[in-house]
Amino acid sequence: MGKFVVKKSKNDGFVFNLKATNGQVIATSQVYASEAACQNGIESVKKNAVAAEIEDQTKENFETKKHPKFEVYADKAGEFRFRLTATNGQIIVTGQGYKRLADALNGVDSIKRNAPEAAVEKEEA
Repeated sequence: MGKFVVKKSKNDGFVFNLKATNGQVIATSQVYASEAACQNGIESVKKNAVAAEIEDQTKENFETKKHPKFEVYADKAGEFRFRLTATNGQIIVTGQGYKRLADALNGVDSIKRNAPEAAVEKEEA
């Protein structure tokens, strides 16, 4: 099972990573001003990941989905990425760049499977 790891950021805030069972980072949060806000972000991922549909923006004339959703897209470097948005449209987490679309979609699937029951740990500096 995956886990959320909360840590202090370099910018005087807090961030979290969702890690898979093998320890690999699946997704990373924005910087939150407080640890409490960071914890709220984790709860939002747990809640929204399950309900979120995939909006594949790599396809021409893709179907727009309602929030919450995973937006899968190609970045300027040609890598495939995803981001999870909440019901209000705000980005909760983003994934790394992948060479293949299938790998980005596997990342989305991993979040859907790991996030709901993932433990939360605090990484000490």
